[in-house]
Amino acid sequence: MSNNSTMLRSTVTDDGVVRLTLIEEPIPEAGPDEVVVAVEASPINPSDLGMLLAGAKPESLSSHGDALVGQLGGGAVAANAARLGQAMPAGNEGSGIVVAAGASGAAQALMGKRVAALSGAMYATHSRVSTAMCVEMPESVTAEQAASCFVNPLTALGMTETMRMEGHTALVHTAAASNLGQMLQRICLDDGIALVNIVRREEQAELLRSQGAEWVVDWSADSSRDDLTDALAATGATIAFDAIGGGQQVDTILGCMEAAASRGAGFSRYGSDTHKQVYIYGGLDRSPTPLTRTYGMSWGVGGWLLTPFLGRIGLEGIVRLRERVTAEITTTFASHYAETISLEEMLDPEVARRYAVPTTGEKRLVTPGKHA
Repeated sequence: MSNNSTMLRSTVTDDGVVRLTLIEEPIPEAGPDEVVVAVEASPINPSDLGMLLAGAKPESLSSHGDALVGQLGGGAVAANAARLGQAMPAGNEGSGIVVAAGASGAAQALMGKRVAALSGAMYATHSRVSTAMCVEMPESVTAEQAASCFVNPLTALGMTETMRMEGHTALVHTAAASNLGQMLQRICLDDGIALVNIVRREEQAELLRSQGAEWVVDWSADSSRDDLTDALAATGATIAFDAIGGGQQVDTILGCMEAAASRGAGFSRYGSDTHKQVYIYGGLDRSPTPLTRTYGMSWGVGGWLLTPFLGRIGLEGIVRLRERVTAEITTTFASHYAETISLEEMLDPEVARRYAVPTTGEKRLVTPGKHA
């Protein structure tokens, strides 16, 4: 085994350029309660792109020597001010074999095992990870199956957990044909939760229906607003998780929730008393999110992020969710990939333009041990 590790680094310069490079460094040493993972696979999630490309426009990506460079737009430089000039690691999660372990019993118990890991530095041939952020995988689970064990599964479970914690009984999800959306649909079928799926094309609606989804709204249809209102009235869904962020969709969801809650009720100048909540957890559309406030006075819009949610449920809750994910990693929480790429290929402008734009059914998997 080589004594060096190949690692991807992303640097934002003060002239508005992001620069991706590969560097060679000695394999990191494990602290007492840490392990070193030889990374076999790591997905490119939408949540990875902010660190990786820092908001660079996909069409601006090009080669410059051994680096991939891109031009940041708008206020992206100001948004990345705290990291200017720093070569940052990337890759939130992945899987691999533990090749070195610290002195603690928890670390030693993982030696030689395949683990799913969360480190923020998985786009590398080796990554140092806290044992608290490792989950040992059954021998039958492959590296590809284990690679997406944290972000999407825990986010999907976090949505249903948040729904229950806040007193709702059914939920809405946008961009619902994504890997995460399909995962959420399987969870809701298993747990008997009514889920209203909003998609952008009819073929995506058919995909979800083929997997057992009862409530699917095609946003491109002329009847989409009426279809959504009908689905909300039938399910009683009063909480939504929105992956889009910008544009009119959040406002429309709240308006349809109000229309559904008000069906059969008399006039009230203050609207229905039913609380309607939309959480924005993604940013597929970076434009503003206008609100027309035509949905009474009992509503809320906020951000939702996995890490604060995990802090809310505490260690016991985290362990409970992780145990479910591990047990169902090849079924409920299975992920599918359109393309497998190497670290070197991550610097290819043509490949980068593909992974820079999150697209339903087009998830990419990085295999750091593979060479272009």
